Amino acid sequence: MQHAELTILVDNRAGSGCVEEHGFALWVDTGDTRVLLDTGQGHALAANAHTLDIDLGWTDALVLSHGHYDHTGAVSQVLGAAPQAHVYCHPEVAELRYSIRDGVVRDIGIPETSMRTLQSVSESRMHWVTQPVLIREGMGLTGAVPRMSGFEDTGGPFYHDHLGRRPDQLADDQAMWIATDAGLVVCLGCCHAGLINTLKYLRQITGEDRIRVVIGGLHLGAASPERLAKTVLALRKMRPGLLIPCHCTGDAAITCLRENLDCDVRTGYAGMQLDTGLF
Repeated sequence: MQHAELTILVDNRAGSGCVEEHGFALWVDTGDTRVLLDTGQGHALAANAHTLDIDLGWTDALVLSHGHYDHTGAVSQVLGAAPQAHVYCHPEVAELRYSIRDGVVRDIGIPETSMRTLQSVSESRMHWVTQPVLIREGMGLTGAVPRMSGFEDTGGPFYHDHLGRRPDQLADDQAMWIATDAGLVVCLGCCHAGLINTLKYLRQITGEDRIRVVIGGLHLGAASPERLAKTVLALRKMRPGLLIPCHCTGDAAITCLRENLDCDVRTGYAGMQLDTGLF
């Protein structure tokens, strides 16, 4: 594949004319295939798509990186506009999900309206992803990512029950990859599986060591100094070309990456566009 045009449709930051929202959505256009990775919470997607002259009805495939509300809130909007779209997600996307911080319990799972929409998708268009799979030649999904590093975690106090008795390891977390002549373009939702775990696994399943672009949420907002240091060390060895941290990465982590990596680090925002053929 020669190139892909990437547009951030939803992010915690927004450029001129776009709406910001705690969430993430990324539009990927290869010329003959259009993929939407995640949908944000549901308030910003349609407005930003309109501002950026992107018709959600063009969606060929909807990929859900994991089953949190800030990535799955607009599923019904997308599939209402694009009923022909194929859907790719892990079976555990429908699991009950809670965060518990300082005794405060929050339901952070996929909204009921989104889940009902997924249940209505025909079997021929619904793809339950547990292993690596191709969306088309040169573009695929990791499926569940093995947790190989000893220093990465899910990035928060997540549980499957409101009492905090069943820890949620976010087994459904997956990443999307695009092959280009200069290496992989890696597209992430929140990367709960860990950035280094994800990149190592991508190298393994694709046979491609070169990481051209990494874009999306890195979930390093609560990362310890030790984790950040080890992440930086591993990234230096992998030598990515461009890093575009978004959404849940955290300002301190973005600063750390920018100051300690040799590669270009650009903070992502809704409205940001990148043509990998020009990079």
